[in-house]
Amino acid sequence: MDTRTDVREFLVSRRAKITPDEAGLPDVGKRRVPGLRRGEVAALAGVSIEYYSKLERGAIAGASASVLDAIARALRLDEAERAHLFHLAQAADGTSAIVPPRRRGAKRWSPRPSLEWTLDAVTTGPAIVSNGRTDLLAANHLGRAMYSVLYPPRGRPNFARFAFLDDAARRFYPEWDLVADTTVAVLRASAGRDPHNKTLHDLVGELSTRSDEFRRLWSAHDVRVYGTGIKRFRHHIVGDLTLAYETMDMVSEPGLSMTIYAAEPGSATEHALALLGSWAAGDDIDATAQQA
Repeated sequence: MDTRTDVREFLVSRRAKITPDEAGLPDVGKRRVPGLRRGEVAALAGVSIEYYSKLERGAIAGASASVLDAIARALRLDEAERAHLFHLAQAADGTSAIVPPRRRGAKRWSPRPSLEWTLDAVTTGPAIVSNGRTDLLAANHLGRAMYSVLYPPRGRPNFARFAFLDDAARRFYPEWDLVADTTVAVLRASAGRDPHNKTLHDLVGELSTRSDEFRRLWSAHDVRVYGTGIKRFRHHIVGDLTLAYETMDMVSEPGLSMTIYAAEPGSATEHALALLGSWAAGDDIDATAQQA
């Protein structure tokens, strides 16, 4: 990925989202493009228009943390967007103050026994491990049952590929538009954190080639941190599920995260999860997952 292009398109897209009124500025003169002018962003950030224009052209290498902070405030970036701006600046410098994910060798990653035991200790809700590329790497029994539709005949299940290239995704996710937005925003944030990850580049290239919807969302340069919330599913066996989730970075495996889902006690979803567990116990879910 071209860091200069990513910086330019990201800053331009954020600037276009802010109206003068939101920034507390008078709306003077005819505007050729939506949002703030470069000079207005520069004034809000306390830098010269020449310097901000240079940054927006992608020449962000060497920008200080204080300048990046000022630009983030001027553009009203949220925490995920601010982190993405800093990651882009670090990539442009060729250095990083944040330890990057460990490079995986040619050997296929597999969960160590203690991680599998930990996942299997979660018995009342799905629990999964994934990476920034949205590969589904490991899961407990309920996780494999809930995401059984993702497991292909061959290869590793991938949330982004499923969302955009499999017709079943629109049935599985009742709120598909939200899932699609979030998936692309997570991939964009991952690309900012690890700009030289070839497998991630390959996935983005594949999805951009095969999905007009992915290409449109990718061009928006939205970023997001996938941490906590409510997600809805429509499972082909037990029907509608409404699950809370919590996602945690794995200190022992940089670049990977664990997500645990839970149903509200006493809810219809809690009952449906119990049925899902019973169904999975009599089905060949684990054997299907091991083929991935």
